[in-house]
Amino acid sequence: MKVLVVDDEPALARALAINLRAHGWEVVTAADGRSALDAAARTHPDVVLLDLGLPDLDGTEVIEGLRGWTTVPVVVLSARQHGEDKVEALDLGADDYVTKPFAMDELMARLRAAVRRAQATAAPADPVVVAGDLRIDLARKQVHRDGVEVRLTPTEWAFLELLARHRGRLVTREEVLREVWGPAYAHEHHYLRVYAAQLRRKLEADPAHPRHLITSPGLGYVLEA
Repeated sequence: MKVLVVDDEPALARALAINLRAHGWEVVTAADGRSALDAAARTHPDVVLLDLGLPDLDGTEVIEGLRGWTTVPVVVLSARQHGEDKVEALDLGADDYVTKPFAMDELMARLRAAVRRAQATAAPADPVVVAGDLRIDLARKQVHRDGVEVRLTPTEWAFLELLARHRGRLVTREEVLREVWGPAYAHEHHYLRVYAAQLRRKLEADPAHPRHLITSPGLGYVLEA
């Protein structure tokens, strides 16, 4: 089994790596959030052991970045003991939460349990979606057209990311509104027309005749790859 250890404390990261390797794990380490997302996309670990207090991104942002493209189990290892921190991490997609200080044997057991729970439904995840001349990197939150990066607003990216995660399948208008804007916007269909048009202008060679971002009238949208 391969574990990605994400912690910016060198002594703790080193101690974890030594203990994990002694128990038969293959270990990859990262000291900040962006390196963690890159390492996850590159090495495809079986489980991620994640500290929340990172120097560049908060650990919750790393969880969100991972959940944009993979179901790899995430075990949070944090000094934050407030209930709201734990609830937020679990709501965002963490599978378990261990507070510091911790017993190494318990941590090992929790990692093994997280992997076991995931194995039944695990499938290889690819963070990159290719659709014609578009390359959508869900891990790095980037999109390139003909090799050139296209700058999207946060809302445009959220719209495109949702379609990319369900590529080839219809995503209903209500699903897009709920996931991108929130439950209170479930009937604001005019938002979709505006943002779909903006995305097509940036991503389609001929926005009037799109090849990738397809509207199913009255139903929703499909990203055709």
